[in-house]
Amino acid sequence: MTESQLPSEQLDSEGRSWRDQAVTRSLDSARVRAEVRVQRFLDAATELFNTRPGKEFTVQEVVEKSGQSLHSFYQYFGGKHELLLALFEESVQNTAGHLRQRLATEDDALERLHCFVVEYYRICRPTKEDEARRNGRAPFMAEFAQQLLTSHPKEAARVFAPVVSLFEEVLGQAAAGGAVREGLGEGPIVGIVLEAIMFNTFSSTIGGLSAPPHAGDSGEYLWDLILHGIGTSSS
Repeated sequence: MTESQLPSEQLDSEGRSWRDQAVTRSLDSARVRAEVRVQRFLDAATELFNTRPGKEFTVQEVVEKSGQSLHSFYQYFGGKHELLLALFEESVQNTAGHLRQRLATEDDALERLHCFVVEYYRICRPTKEDEARRNGRAPFMAEFAQQLLTSHPKEAARVFAPVVSLFEEVLGQAAAGGAVREGLGEGPIVGIVLEAIMFNTFSSTIGGLSAPPHAGDSGEYLWDLILHGIGTSSS
């Protein structure tokens, strides 16, 4: 007997049979349990990342910290790289949400662009005060980006989409307002600027120098460079 042949009282308002409803409910329950277990692995990895001097950990350590089994881990992740991608994905989504909140306080298109650049820089290179405000949950942006974009570029690029999309939006608004040149979002400039912001956080390492006391102002120096690189002649 097909669903269309079932008595009307066996169909819900969406046309699903009671059997379909029961299966859906079972799947929903299983999904909730899976989400809880996955989050426990992510929380365990986050804690290990934040407490390890070298920010290194093994799958076994994550399993033990989460209180779950190795078998369970491999039900959800193909290996450590997939766990890192999941952490990076969560970080990117949180970062995009945080940036949108900050941008909502700015009305001027150029100031929104300014806010994005400086705030994103601070997220990638947080001070101790920044990390304390985030309750020790580092956003992983700079730490994982270099590794993942090198070893798993396609997957990492897809995960990075929310931040890219937001920057394209902000850049487009600035262009519409005449603050920067038009057409910048149509080429590679979006990726280039985001990379400049993110990987500038490694500049002290590349230069072999410790971060200066005024490192928190480096975001403003970078903004000045970016603005005069893409701004109109009147900027």
